[in-house]
Amino acid sequence: MKIHFINSFYMLIIVSLAAFSCKNEGQENRTEAGDTGSLQETGNSSWESLFNGTDLTGWYTYQRQPEPTSDVTGMARDEEGKYIDPLGINNDPLSVFTVVEEDGAAAIRISGEVFGILVTEKEYENYHLKVEFKWGDKKYPPREDKKMDSGILYHSIGPEGAWGGVWMKSLECQVQETDCGDYISVDTVFVDIPALKNDADDRYYYNKNAERITFQPDLSYCNKEADYENPKGEWNTMEIYTFNGTSVHVVNGNVNMRVYNSRYLKDGVETPLTRGKIQLQSEGAEIFYRNIQIMTVAEIPDILL
Repeated sequence: MKIHFINSFYMLIIVSLAAFSCKNEGQENRTEAGDTGSLQETGNSSWESLFNGTDLTGWYTYQRQPEPTSDVTGMARDEEGKYIDPLGINNDPLSVFTVVEEDGAAAIRISGEVFGILVTEKEYENYHLKVEFKWGDKKYPPREDKKMDSGILYHSIGPEGAWGGVWMKSLECQVQETDCGDYISVDTVFVDIPALKNDADDRYYYNKNAERITFQPDLSYCNKEADYENPKGEWNTMEIYTFNGTSVHVVNGNVNMRVYNSRYLKDGVETPLTRGKIQLQSEGAEIFYRNIQIMTVAEIPDILL
């Protein structure tokens, strides 16, 4: 009986060590494959949902003038038929921003009929933001013949309508067909991105090993490294990690943009921009957002940098 007990004890140890080794190997493989969902967050308590699944509590809207093709009763037009005034804050007569059921679950529908923004009432700093989106079918002027377009604007500060009559000063993680993860400086925002210029199209593309270039109002757009968007009709996961002026854009588990030293002009002086509201854009295309979550972080995981 004693010998049998000892043999059983050692057999238990061997089996446990083997299971532990397999588990670690599997974790390493997932991390190498770019599955950010397997990463352990640091310096946080838990995910906070920014969408309650019922209404737009915690958000407000801002919209510029509707396009002349839209019919808004009671709004003044000029001699050319263009609307004179913006719709402004929390005035949504065309139901551009609504809560609907899509694929059996609650989602925020942004019709795109009027250029506008859905904005968090709170400001956030040092976080991991995770959002799911899916394109709809409808497109509106002036983008009815262009790519479906939206965007996630973060570190948003200042007045609504400051840029293009719509957007707040911010950093943009592009959400546009085939361009998800691109970076745009909105208003007087400066960042540094390692990028190379493509002479064929005269555009800059993110490249981890390139020299860092400053992107600002006169050079505001940097293309992502690769396209990881799912086919139209499927849901995509967009993630933004941001900490102390460094941000990483992640599309369906794949890093395709890194942004450094975010700042803006304040009284003519470059000032760190690391905190602000979050905007979701309405930009001429129907789009659905769901499972909008945010988590405070104490750093960006090394594997993403």
